[in-house]
Amino acid sequence: MLENGPFRGRRPAPREPQSPGGYARRHRGAKAAEPSVCHAPLVDAPLIPAVLARNVRETWGAQGERWLAALPTSIADVAGQWDLTVGAAFAMSFHWVAAVTRSDGTPAVLKLGPTGPGHLAHEAAALDAFDGRGAVRLLAYDGACGALLLERAEPGSMARYLVPKHDGEATAAAVAVLRLLHRRPPPHCSLPQLEDEAECFAAHQRAYPGDDPVPRRLVERAGRLFDELCATAPTRVLLHGDLHHDNLLSATREPWLAIDPHGVVGDPGYDVGALVYNPDPDRRDDRLLSLVPARIEQLADGLRTPVERVVSWAFVKAVLSQVWSAENGGTPSRRTRDVSMLLASQLP
Repeated sequence: MLENGPFRGRRPAPREPQSPGGYARRHRGAKAAEPSVCHAPLVDAPLIPAVLARNVRETWGAQGERWLAALPTSIADVAGQWDLTVGAAFAMSFHWVAAVTRSDGTPAVLKLGPTGPGHLAHEAAALDAFDGRGAVRLLAYDGACGALLLERAEPGSMARYLVPKHDGEATAAAVAVLRLLHRRPPPHCSLPQLEDEAECFAAHQRAYPGDDPVPRRLVERAGRLFDELCATAPTRVLLHGDLHHDNLLSATREPWLAIDPHGVVGDPGYDVGALVYNPDPDRRDDRLLSLVPARIEQLADGLRTPVERVVSWAFVKAVLSQVWSAENGGTPSRRTRDVSMLLASQLP
């Protein structure tokens, strides 16, 4: 609990000028801490791990079954098209991901997924817009094949390994990355608008009129606050959309690089949310919950954002994560519930 009362963060100086679907919701609500890229390839892993097969079938149904059946051929075709030597696989959740080597000896990562609308196209568009600033570079993209060729972050250790002993270092890494990622959307940007997520709160209240699986008062307040925050956004920028400790990898080109962006445009404060309740949001841990106040203040100071907006966005995102889980038929994570209850008392 917040034994020291309200957060102590000061109202910051004015922000510096910024430099210029359905699957996504199911994916985000499924398990926020499950990485699609680990810090090291797995040895002797099966071509199609059971967790990948299960998630693909549950998410894409018959289309997913066809994709799984064609996956060995797809890997061979894409490797031939881009002249890649395929190495060991990474940990997988919703996409097939492996280490590869290009013909010139450059290490890279190959990522394949079903070719439905949205997800991979949004990731590719976001990475293309980031252009290597704060995120791995997009080296090639084939939308028809559902294939992305990505820069490999090395050594690639996830920021989760800094928590809890060096939690401040993990938060500092996230702040540094976000300051690079947040820039004006390019002209004719096709990425979804953050405001589109407002329907999630309304749909949840229609489907669940009571307090199960998420207390209605939390959903109602988060929905109202979401609308208010979007309407008062100080600026609109490219957002990662799902930045958490497993999507931050140590690198050499930059100290840290982000992976797996969802790609959305909106208030920069939205990107702090998942950083407050990760890593391991399914695990209830009082030690990690006790880190929330310090994270809030560090994020507010580092991103030059009023602490009240950071608290509000962290609350909204914690509730939204629960709403996504309920939408998928799952059980909202314990820590997102704890964090939302903790922050509710600190809302402006």
